[in-house]
Amino acid sequence: MLIYQPKLQQLQLYTSLTYIRFSFKIYENVMSLEEGMQERLLELRGISKSFPGVRALNKVEFDLYSGEVHVLLGENGAGKSTLVKIITGAFPRDEGEITIKGKSIEKLDVILAKELGIAAIYQELSLVPHLTVAQNIFLGREPCKYNFFGIIDWKSLNSQASRLLNEVWGINISPTLKIKDLGIAQRQILEIVRACFSSNADIIIMDEPTSALSKEETEELFSFIRKMKERGIGVIYISHKLEEIYEIGDRVTILRDGKNMGTFSVEETDINSIITLMTGRTLENKYPKRKKEGRSRGKEVFRVEGLKRNSKLHNISFSLREGEILGVTGLLGAGKTELARALFGVDPVDSGSFFVNGEIVDIRSPLDAINLGIGLLPEDRGLLGLILNLSVKDNITLPLIESISRNGIIDFAIQKNIAEEYVQKLMIKTPSIFQKVKNLSGGTQQKVCLAKWLASKARILIFDEPTRGIDVGAKVEIYNFINDLAEKGVGIIVFSSEIPEILNLSDRIIVLKEGKITKELLKEEANEETILYYATKGK
Repeated sequence: MLIYQPKLQQLQLYTSLTYIRFSFKIYENVMSLEEGMQERLLELRGISKSFPGVRALNKVEFDLYSGEVHVLLGENGAGKSTLVKIITGAFPRDEGEITIKGKSIEKLDVILAKELGIAAIYQELSLVPHLTVAQNIFLGREPCKYNFFGIIDWKSLNSQASRLLNEVWGINISPTLKIKDLGIAQRQILEIVRACFSSNADIIIMDEPTSALSKEETEELFSFIRKMKERGIGVIYISHKLEEIYEIGDRVTILRDGKNMGTFSVEETDINSIITLMTGRTLENKYPKRKKEGRSRGKEVFRVEGLKRNSKLHNISFSLREGEILGVTGLLGAGKTELARALFGVDPVDSGSFFVNGEIVDIRSPLDAINLGIGLLPEDRGLLGLILNLSVKDNITLPLIESISRNGIIDFAIQKNIAEEYVQKLMIKTPSIFQKVKNLSGGTQQKVCLAKWLASKARILIFDEPTRGIDVGAKVEIYNFINDLAEKGVGIIVFSSEIPEILNLSDRIIVLKEGKITKELLKEEANEETILYYATKGK
């Protein structure tokens, strides 16, 4: 066993040197900033990238300085994801120049990008939930004791992690806590710390970091980003929440149809101008109005009574009328997604009754719900709402397979006609109905998911966070579709943590807290303060 001793010593020495280099690098960055020296960390010139049938990027210019938050904006499909993948080395560029810290890079791949200090923090974090904070930070480079078995030196690991968190970053998180016991904002912060420590990253890309955060968690994350700026780290920040630009950004670059529409300091911009540059049009009303409120007409189409599910849902009762939009809101963890899944039969309930058009029914599975004319647009459309490796055509007609088949064989002519009809109706941006859904933007994927239920003629539709991760232009389109469906008599339940969205869309509003309904409000009774009161203090 002695043969392994040198390797263990090398690993411990490597870990210690990494810590020293990381601390010294932060010191260097801080000193440079104090001396007024802002280093250009990244420079992209004339970057172009094409895929079959699509020119994703067309001679894009972009740069990033140390201690800067450079916001990258654009509608879904504008080219943001492609640009990020080129910066991280996941995609090769077709043409253009990349310069990182003054060095021209001919061929950038994922490994080289990491070595050059580039890290991306995505919505789907890569932390291991059942390991501790310290274990995640030092994963793969744990300090070991000098003995025959190479046992991890837990005391050293925890003390080094504590020093890194407290002294370097000023974060008050115990290194022995498990990741699964932390909030989402704290997990994102630790993901950044790990990237900075393990890769010496000083270029951090953050993709929709606040999409699942509460207001308090968002401010916690912003506070940490400000600390990153003080230490000279450059941040590329991607978000569809335009108001965040003015809280955290220094400059903003806007992409549209793969082209750079301009780079501006935040002080030079306003939201209306940004929307115009993003979409090519002005948006007079972010929340289009309906001709008639659904509460004033239509029979009851859906009702639940006494719905219970283990510790997640408690005695849920409500009704939905034809042509009505019922909003359901609450803070994170209030039970919104759990209720949406239960209504569609994804998760079984312990007790309670379902009624469709006045008749009691069983909803024990999604197939039961579909057969009753109920559709669900889930929060995670990629995982639960679509089959990403199938085509637009196959996804749209998925609930109709039985009805368009004869003797077990799909009538492809009918399938093609249905898909083309709804691609045209919803103005779905796709090269063809045979395009795989995974190659479409988030907003376009959401339209495909909606087309699936429109094609099935569902009369009760459940939308769970319908505009999460969708740009401002696509949001208005989704709102118009929801309003049009209500006008045609479809009963709609919208689950959303965005209170302005709920206030502007809904005829009635249900507020949830800890799996219970704390208040039901009519549209004219509701405002943001009232909803927040019942979401936080309601019984």
